[in-house]
Amino acid sequence: MTTSGNTPEMRAQDLHNLLERLDARHPVLIGWSQGVEDLTAYIERYGTHDLAGLVLVDAAVADGADGIAARPQEAAVQFKMLAVYQAHQEEYLRGMMRAIISKPQQDGTIDRLIATGMKTAPTVGTAMLVADLFGMNRTAALKKIDCPTLIIASAKSDELARQQAGANQTPHARFEKVEDAAHAVFLDQPERFDELLEKFVKDLTTGSAGSTP
Repeated sequence: MTTSGNTPEMRAQDLHNLLERLDARHPVLIGWSQGVEDLTAYIERYGTHDLAGLVLVDAAVADGADGIAARPQEAAVQFKMLAVYQAHQEEYLRGMMRAIISKPQQDGTIDRLIATGMKTAPTVGTAMLVADLFGMNRTAALKKIDCPTLIIASAKSDELARQQAGANQTPHARFEKVEDAAHAVFLDQPERFDELLEKFVKDLTTGSAGSTP
């Protein structure tokens, strides 16, 4: 738990330190949602030459404050929702879970996710979201990726076009769209998600991962 430094850039440093401590050799790094920002921050600082592969799941890479000018209405909605989060944390989290998970889950799953979310103070969560979405333009990292990359997107994503554009900028990237899934694609379509991930990892051993645009 920390009250400061909770940014993609700091988490990228933490991830690098963890991989070194574990002596992890040629790992496949997987980032979902805000985790995509952590991985692009990692790439910006450390590159990808030590990685076997990358998997970016259902999030466009943030373009920082430039995104406010490019998509002012979208940015306005984000900031309005942050005000709701500050004032009504539990209600916000419950609504968020309904938005990102569209399939029925086992009893207690949603409540456990909300309880986990409640452990982060709204002031810290708000600062983290602002740093992730508007703090840095990380799109330049995409062109620096020199390892096989799998980009998995929900067909319902509001950021689908931006994710596709990011895939087009990424060398050796494969773009896969998952139908009938919300943001948490691995919960809504777990078999399809696992199939894509398993094939990607298997292809890494044969040298064919990322060969298809």
